[in-house]
Amino acid sequence: MYLNCHSEYSLRYGVLSIERLVELAKFNGVECMALTDINNSTGGWEFGKACLDAGIRPVLGMEFRRNERLLYIGIARNIEGFRELNEFLTHFNLTKTEIPDEPMSFSNAYVIYPFESKSANELKENEFIGIRANELNKLFGRPLEGLRDKLVVLHPVTFDDKKGRYLHAHLRAIDLNILFSKLQKENVAQETEFMLPLSELKRQFEFYPFILKNTEQLIASCSIAFEDGSKNRKTFLGSKYEDKELLEKLAFEGMAYRYGKNNKTALERVKQELKIIDDLGFASYFLITHDIIRYTMSQGFYHIGRGSGANSVVAYCLKITDVDPIELDLYFERFLNPKRSSPPDFDIDYSWDQRDAVHTYLFKKYGQQHTALLGTMATFKSNSSIRELGKVYGLPKEEIDELADFPQKVWNRNELTRKIVTLGRAMAGMPNQRSIHAGGVLIAEKPLTYYTALDLPPKGLPIVQWDMYEAEEIGFEKFDILSQRGIGHIKEAVDIVKRNRGVKLDIHDVPKLKEDAKVKEQLHSGDSIGCFYIESPAMRGLLKKLACDTYLTLVAASSIIRPGVAKSGMMKQYIQCYHFPEKINYLHPVMEEQLQETYGVMVYQEDVLKVCHHYAGLDLADADVLRRAMSGKYRSKKEFERIVQRFFENSKELGRPDDITREVWRQVESFAGYSFSKAHSASYAVESFQSLFLKVYYPREFMVAVINNFGGFYKTWVYIHEARRAGCTILNPCVNKSEYTTAIYDADVYLGFIHVGNLETTFARLIPEERKRNGEYQSLEEFVERTNITLEQVMLLIRINAFRFTGKSKKELLWEVYNYLGHKRKTHEPQKLFNAPKKNYQLPELVNTVVENAFDEIELLGFPVSMSHFDLLQTQYRGDVMAKELMQYVGKQVKMLGNFVAYKVVKTVRGQLMYFGTFFDFKGDFFDTTHFPDTAAEFPFRGGGCYLILGKVVEEFGFPSLEIVKFAKLPTLKDPRY
Repeated sequence: MYLNCHSEYSLRYGVLSIERLVELAKFNGVECMALTDINNSTGGWEFGKACLDAGIRPVLGMEFRRNERLLYIGIARNIEGFRELNEFLTHFNLTKTEIPDEPMSFSNAYVIYPFESKSANELKENEFIGIRANELNKLFGRPLEGLRDKLVVLHPVTFDDKKGRYLHAHLRAIDLNILFSKLQKENVAQETEFMLPLSELKRQFEFYPFILKNTEQLIASCSIAFEDGSKNRKTFLGSKYEDKELLEKLAFEGMAYRYGKNNKTALERVKQELKIIDDLGFASYFLITHDIIRYTMSQGFYHIGRGSGANSVVAYCLKITDVDPIELDLYFERFLNPKRSSPPDFDIDYSWDQRDAVHTYLFKKYGQQHTALLGTMATFKSNSSIRELGKVYGLPKEEIDELADFPQKVWNRNELTRKIVTLGRAMAGMPNQRSIHAGGVLIAEKPLTYYTALDLPPKGLPIVQWDMYEAEEIGFEKFDILSQRGIGHIKEAVDIVKRNRGVKLDIHDVPKLKEDAKVKEQLHSGDSIGCFYIESPAMRGLLKKLACDTYLTLVAASSIIRPGVAKSGMMKQYIQCYHFPEKINYLHPVMEEQLQETYGVMVYQEDVLKVCHHYAGLDLADADVLRRAMSGKYRSKKEFERIVQRFFENSKELGRPDDITREVWRQVESFAGYSFSKAHSASYAVESFQSLFLKVYYPREFMVAVINNFGGFYKTWVYIHEARRAGCTILNPCVNKSEYTTAIYDADVYLGFIHVGNLETTFARLIPEERKRNGEYQSLEEFVERTNITLEQVMLLIRINAFRFTGKSKKELLWEVYNYLGHKRKTHEPQKLFNAPKKNYQLPELVNTVVENAFDEIELLGFPVSMSHFDLLQTQYRGDVMAKELMQYVGKQVKMLGNFVAYKVVKTVRGQLMYFGTFFDFKGDFFDTTHFPDTAAEFPFRGGGCYLILGKVVEEFGFPSLEIVKFAKLPTLKDPRY
């Protein structure tokens, strides 16, 4: 009877989770019902499985709306009908056209129109009219000839009770972006849209038995078969045997490259992995991934393979990863094993400017019907829901901010705040909007519309309408094609070195990089600005505290820096144990047995699995659920709570002391959402070593590459400062030297036109392109004629001193340019055969000062080039102590001068704000500060610039920092022109 049920996947409309919807159906004696969410099929497979588990027959469909208006409801007779509905919606999503008033002719799906929107003689054989109980009176006195066989029960389900409708109404106001008081009757669902006992629904239609009969016949004719097993492309070459043969061939060839032909350990491991891969049917998955790597390497792309896939020696041999699992004692079973409850995937990182080409290759090779990007579901967070509700009640921004940031403090202030906070809590966790996953790609054996409709986001490639969790439940193993700026700057640095120095680097020769003495020394120093994953203040501090100078120590550091380990106090314990292994006091003999490598501290996901298995006796399947929960890849709270209970029950049965069990669990729990697998940390450490190698041997080229990739922990000006420290001479953009991005000629670095604020991209690209075509610019006048630039745009270039080759001051050039463009907009003229001689004017002497230039640079670039931040201060004072001297003053108060770089905000256990700051001194060396809540409130940060700092020098494991006593921003010189 229920042909029109909405779940919360009817975004900002439905309020029922799939679980709650099925629970209501079970309670009300419903034996069969259809999920018909609005313009999406997100919940289809989740609904189907939930219904089957509850003994209810599921039917899938979709409600089609246009501009809030219900057009019709599609009901799938079978899986082919579900595909038809998905393909119908997909067509309009991908073409960005509106859903029509009438659908296409479906062969395997029914169409139900709302009452009085169609006459019976307009209907096709598979089309019906839905009528609500409160519309039955409209049949009185109406001839039913021709209509009798076409009427079916339409009782939509949108909420469970009045409270649910109230929440639904607020979701509608949020969706329509209007005040709650402005909601109209037609904007919200009718009061009757909740689930009734089946007997009550039938009673409402008892005088129209033919309507009940039509409905029962329609729903009885629908049946959806949900297939188990993998939905990925089954083979790479066309047959499983050929796939197996090819994978073996590639693996043994790769083994000879990585280990040599006579490495018995590698040979045994490769054979073992190949057997498991074949037994579990993953040969095609490995081959498709290898094909991606093969193609991208042929294009000169640079990649990093990471994640649990780095546990595989076969992956290492196929060049999917650069992590040697044998060296790190990584278990393949962590990646792929018969008991693993979730499908594995490879994470492949490319440079941020190359990933789109990888996607294009995949879509072209496997076809748009079979290939799509993975979606994700953004949910209402408690903070965001309160903000949205504040808007629909017209609250001013200040009140909304206070409500969102301190709900506990103000929720009881008045009736409205209580209402908003209560509704916000009810909304928390509900789906808000569909979005795109960071990198997941699905390649299906059958057309993807058998499982979902597709959306087309601004990125321009189709995405499925569900997320990674649902993909996993359905049976997809995603291919994670990710992008990052770190790879971009490594790739570009290698290219610059080859172009400028004629040196061809093998940056993939990882064993050589890991043993390089100078690279290890650089790591030990913590001087890692610009290096992937190890440049943040916290990470640089950790490197110094650990005196880190080996690859294996860096692998551990890459994991213990994660918030879960650091917050739980385990990072500090690890450092202590690292320096004083003789003082280790293991929590329990199991910890000593399983965690000797990490000094009794859980550092990696694998460590947590070991402890849960050996200390609490959890089996591998339950341990895997814990692992996924820790990495944010599991969402069943009930299952998680069941395992937690089993953890404590098993520990008790094994005779573990309660107090130790609680502490072990506290440490386990601290990893939730933050932990890395060891293979993942090892992959990051490889990339860090590659960055370090470039920074040590080619620091100038490396820093230019970092600047050009706009990625990293710091702002561009910090990397420019670091380039200066590397020996670069930083020069303003020049029309005869600069490129669109920053260029380097030996030690001279010319900033790119991309950095000039408000300079249009068209001109920023045109200037170097025109120079390459027709030679250097000879004068300002010639430049204007060749580029057809506008007055406003050329003035930006003059102010940044991009025409200094003319030998004229900026003020002279500004005067001159008005002769060319001052009173009219330049129109394009055909190229002249001869240029008329230039007229020379006698001008008074017009001089620019260095300070004026610096202020122009700050305005247009965001930072000074002609002068340093320190030179712009009104004071000549540069501090009593420099950063390199801090260890000599431990325990003492010192006065320093620092140029502010960055800060991190944290909340104390009492909810107060404190800060960790990073600065560099007059000599360019970095130092760190701690601002406790009392001083942070009294002496706040006031934006970028130089600060006078009074602080107490403290030290931890040889790493000094300042605890702030007083803190004030210093005044700068004034722009002399104003």
